[in-house]
Amino acid sequence: MGPFSITGQPNAMGGREVGGLANQLAAHMEITNPSHHDLVRRFWDAPTMPERPGMKAVDLFRAVGRGEVKAVWIMATNPVASLPMAETVAEALRTCPLVILSDVTDTTRTAAMADVLLPAAGWGEKDGTVTNSERRISRQRPFLPPPGEARPDWQIVAQVAQKMKFRGFDYPNAAAVFREHAALSAFENNGTRDFDIGGLASLTDEAYDTMEPVQWPVPKGRRQGTARLFGKGGYFTATGRGHFVPTLFRPPASTPSAGYPLVMNTGRIRDQWHTMTRTGMVPRLLVHTAEPFVEIHPEDAAAAGVAPATLACVESPHGCLIARVLPTSRQSRGTVFVPMHWTAPYAACAQPDSLVANHVDPVSGQPELKHTPVRVTPYAAAWYGYLVTRRQPRLDGFGYWALALAKDGWRAELADRTAPDSFPRLARALLGLDADDPAADDALLTYHDTAGGEHRFAHFRENRFEGALMTAPLPVAAGRTWLADQLGETLSQTARHHVLAGRAGADCPDPGAIVCACFEIGIHQITDAIAAGATSVDAVGTAVKAGMNCGSCRAEINRILAQTAIKQAV
Repeated sequence: MGPFSITGQPNAMGGREVGGLANQLAAHMEITNPSHHDLVRRFWDAPTMPERPGMKAVDLFRAVGRGEVKAVWIMATNPVASLPMAETVAEALRTCPLVILSDVTDTTRTAAMADVLLPAAGWGEKDGTVTNSERRISRQRPFLPPPGEARPDWQIVAQVAQKMKFRGFDYPNAAAVFREHAALSAFENNGTRDFDIGGLASLTDEAYDTMEPVQWPVPKGRRQGTARLFGKGGYFTATGRGHFVPTLFRPPASTPSAGYPLVMNTGRIRDQWHTMTRTGMVPRLLVHTAEPFVEIHPEDAAAAGVAPATLACVESPHGCLIARVLPTSRQSRGTVFVPMHWTAPYAACAQPDSLVANHVDPVSGQPELKHTPVRVTPYAAAWYGYLVTRRQPRLDGFGYWALALAKDGWRAELADRTAPDSFPRLARALLGLDADDPAADDALLTYHDTAGGEHRFAHFRENRFEGALMTAPLPVAAGRTWLADQLGETLSQTARHHVLAGRAGADCPDPGAIVCACFEIGIHQITDAIAAGATSVDAVGTAVKAGMNCGSCRAEINRILAQTAIKQAV
């Protein structure tokens, strides 16, 4: 809100500059402005131009579902996971005659619906520019070659356009695309439009390659940017004066009720991005939080009958998800928070946007992702499990599972409403042993507490740790990160028993749940540093390095400091 937008996306402004919205032409020009329409048509000598704004995302997939859109090309996004009422989006794509997807992976839910997959270059494989929220255009240079047949997006679009006999798409490189983009921004501009980088339209390939960051506007005849856009007053309007737009408050379209008394808010967490298509493939980014969760105020948790670390069902009129319960006073009464990231292939039944209604803002088209009435009820698990294995396990059929990459394998949380016929048989199947071969038990170290309903299995091959399964009627108590880190290690007899116990020995302290992903520093190491006299975030960093790299964990370290101080005061 307000005049100074803080966008949630890197290069969000860059995307708008090139017309990456349904209601815009390139270079910040408007489809519905006749002069802009004519200017762009003449610049590109385009015989046909759109006469009205296109459909925004939610409306587009409604139209696909109605059969009004026969072909859709999706680039670098995963709408079957990220759009509201996601199951209706999936159904729309199932019935669409032609679905094309450009992406860096073929494992997303959207990829499963695609008829044509086009391998796209990833962020570190592309050459171009990005623009941040202060209008600063920076060169982005690749540090990896694109694998296989992967191509940058501009090249994919250009090659398809050429095959379809469109002219004007014979760009030799990214620099040529940028020069054309800059020339359009300056075409018949003369200071009448805000976005003008005409001064960069004549850059040679070499000059483009070495271009320093610059803030637009950069009018023709200049190479230096403009630090302050309105420093001399005046706006890019017919009168030169700013236009205020009165906006009346509109209450949310969905409101809590007796059946759905809580409001669900969705959003991002520290180490993940969107639907985990890339961040989900980085083990280090999963050590802090490896599964979906629902944050809920302790009083609301008590009223709903859900206990810490158990599983809960979060339901709306449109869908249901299952997530780990995290009671916290940081959450306001009457509200819950669920991260947006988890869906297939990383979790079962954990997709929050399946619960969200497709109500949108009438102007921007932004969905009502932050206000969904829900109810929270216990997930009646007959057993819980924690699995680590060097082989990617098949988890279909469990009521709940969340899968995460580890350094040398995989880790998974499991639960189901019914117990298996045989936990040993289940363990052999999950650990890659022949479930029907009695000799498979020779490779397993086992522990059974029949009265308590607890079972533990550790698989070794020539003393090398291959995997473990731990099950219990309640959430499994184990040093999860430490246990996953032992995969592939050759262990002594004593260490093998530590693995079966799920706890490190005194000679190898368990760092605890990871707080600092950069240096893999756990909460036990941080509290030990605090006990030794560290009284600030910087002091903790000096002692154990936590918080001294990207800094994203500093807020959490500060909370740990505050909680420790309260305990000491008490």
